[in-house]
Amino acid sequence: MDVQTLRYFLAVTREGNISAAAEALHVAQPSLSRRMKELEEELGVRLFQRGNRRITLTREGAVLQARAEELVQLMDRTKQEVTTVRGRVTGAVRIGAGESRSFRRIAEAVTAQRREQPGVTFQIVSGDTADLMDQLSGGQLDFALIFTAVDWETYQSLRMPDTDSFGVLMRRDDPLAARERLTFDDLYDRELIFSRVAGASLFPGVDRSRVQAAATYNLLYNATHLVESGLGLALCYDGLADVREGSPLTFRPLDPPVNTRGVLIWKRHVPLSPAAALFIETLRRSLE
Repeated sequence: MDVQTLRYFLAVTREGNISAAAEALHVAQPSLSRRMKELEEELGVRLFQRGNRRITLTREGAVLQARAEELVQLMDRTKQEVTTVRGRVTGAVRIGAGESRSFRRIAEAVTAQRREQPGVTFQIVSGDTADLMDQLSGGQLDFALIFTAVDWETYQSLRMPDTDSFGVLMRRDDPLAARERLTFDDLYDRELIFSRVAGASLFPGVDRSRVQAAATYNLLYNATHLVESGLGLALCYDGLADVREGSPLTFRPLDPPVNTRGVLIWKRHVPLSPAAALFIETLRRSLE
């Protein structure tokens, strides 16, 4: 099972039939059909349910599709791996980040490195901790900026100096907007919208039996629309939603404060590419 065969397999899954895949790949249809049959024989499973016009994946085929995408992506990354030519570093650095003020530190380091090494490009992926950990584990990311505890024996880390504070995002006409700060006693029996990862568990001393979770989110932008529509109040970090004058939304901090600090992590036992290693050096300098 070589990478080229996996590329062919993914083309078939993408196009939905052998003929369209063969045309997209510029290969003969009989040749592609034979490669897919040989792949099934090698694995000892059926990968496709073949219909009159369109093929669908079996359960085994769906598993292979997920792994094949990872393998092909890693192979592409290897081909595009950073090389040092005449002292000039080139290549891509892939960074996943949750929404927070801490990302400005990442942004500053990215900008500084681009000025020094314009051959390095950056791919920024937004997501919550669950999404980013999956991608970091699968090799699609070099780094992830997260806000929960991880296995420190598996990952190296660099803690961000900035503190992110939780509070309540609400409509400006909500009665609670008259308060300067809010306690959880103010929020009991209200419809609440939590981060998918944190939920109510992040807030110490909360009586969960009195918490009404109406929805969860992984990125705040869509949650702001839920708040604006009147669904409920969103628990989120300060400084992420537009609460400027004229906005229908406003933000109130929690009392007592609930604060977290972001941590940039990367795999401990996987060597960093030269561009990724340079990024860490640049980030450390900027933090100092």
